[in-house]
Amino acid sequence: MECGIQDFYKDKVVYLTGATGFLGRVIIEKLLRATDVKRIYAMVRPKRNQDIQTRFQNWQKDPLFEVLLKSKPQALQRVFTIAGDCLEHDLGISVKDRQLLASEVQIFIHGAATVRFNEPLHIAITINTRATKLMLQLAKEMKHLQAFLHISSAFSNCPEFHIEERFYPELLNLNSEKILAMTEIVGAKMMNSMSSVLVGPFPNTYTYSKALAEDVILREAGDLPLSVFRPAIIIASHKEPVFGWMDNLYGPITLMYGIAHGVIRLVGFDKKGVTSFVPVDYCANMALASIWQTAKKGTARHPKEQPPIFTLAPSISNLLKHTDFVKLGMSHREEFPINKMIWYPFLTCVDKPWLYTLLAFFYHTLPGYMFDLILRLVGKKPRMVDLYRKIHINVTAIQHFLFNSWKFETKSADKLRSLMSIEDREMYNFDMEALDWKVYFKSALFGMRLYLVKEPPTQESLESGRRQLKRLKILHYSFMAVLLFITGFLLLSLLKIIMRYG
Repeated sequence: MECGIQDFYKDKVVYLTGATGFLGRVIIEKLLRATDVKRIYAMVRPKRNQDIQTRFQNWQKDPLFEVLLKSKPQALQRVFTIAGDCLEHDLGISVKDRQLLASEVQIFIHGAATVRFNEPLHIAITINTRATKLMLQLAKEMKHLQAFLHISSAFSNCPEFHIEERFYPELLNLNSEKILAMTEIVGAKMMNSMSSVLVGPFPNTYTYSKALAEDVILREAGDLPLSVFRPAIIIASHKEPVFGWMDNLYGPITLMYGIAHGVIRLVGFDKKGVTSFVPVDYCANMALASIWQTAKKGTARHPKEQPPIFTLAPSISNLLKHTDFVKLGMSHREEFPINKMIWYPFLTCVDKPWLYTLLAFFYHTLPGYMFDLILRLVGKKPRMVDLYRKIHINVTAIQHFLFNSWKFETKSADKLRSLMSIEDREMYNFDMEALDWKVYFKSALFGMRLYLVKEPPTQESLESGRRQLKRLKILHYSFMAVLLFITGFLLLSLLKIIMRYG
């Protein structure tokens, strides 16, 4: 009888980089909750004033692990931290730990990356590209390796607008081998100064460095049992382990967060365009299923054979338009209002980048100065102008993705699901065609209020938010009425002057 996904992971030893990231933690949680994995080695980078053990211990309080720890209180004891840093020439892994990994690891998941779009080129290449090469070298030392999964991005080849499940070395001005050699010769300052030339048609250093990483895979993987996972834009969980779980602000989550607070009132995008969102739990499920399928072959891959690529993106038959995303985001403002909102949540949408830049002054910058003046008068530190400056920098960074749409080939996802048992399809669900976007965004907005804004889901808190929303709504429309009256008065006065001297 063929081994299913759950049985495959029984007693396996897994090594995961990017363990503290958004997707990394969800993968660990799912492995511990839905499989009998023997051990997980998690590469963790020390942070400011926090060693790796402290960072790991904080997971005990993370809502992501609540369901797991209720059913398996000792589950996190199967996770062991490995000190490492992708910025280091040796990955920051000690000789002892390297020997340990080489002797025990059967499943290698490489998910560590910097996802900042405006990262300096030399840092993006070091973390996303060079580290991938070093990870492959480490994998080749592993005596019992059954599968290596490289987590890439559906946008790693985004100069193309119809992206197939293949590699695109032709998009690079210079291949990864030459770029990595160049970084060893020239300094960081010189690399960054050549950024626009090297990045070429890519919109930012993130997608460029991820494309280089895929080129590394193509050139350096050899006969490793390897596959590439390309998720689209990863957002809050759909159902697992809890509805709407999220832990950071980036991309579409930033927009939702800013709109809910009444801070962001203007957004620019192609009104005919479609989004490319995928829930984080679907990503974890497909990643684990991809590894299962890669390991099933059981034989070394021919070095000249292209590693399989698994893409997770919205189904062609169930696309979410940009306009629908805005409608769904605004539809629950009265159901899950935020107590900390500073203005009534409303949104004006424009479909021209230049128009967004012009109107942003009136919708954001000018009100920002007004809010800061009020803050100064009451003895508080002004912050809104600086906040809007940061918002506009971030909007500029993602503008390419707001005004363009991509079509992703996802044959691998369909084929993978067809190879899974009915039980596995339910337990490791990533069916984007069956995803109900309305239900999803209701849970995502609830999750944003709970996990990011940190406001309790109590009736008292919700009622307090609704009262605040009602007050701000009255204030908003009163202000708009005064503004219209002043505008009308000025126009009428101007018309009288023109008629008098015309």
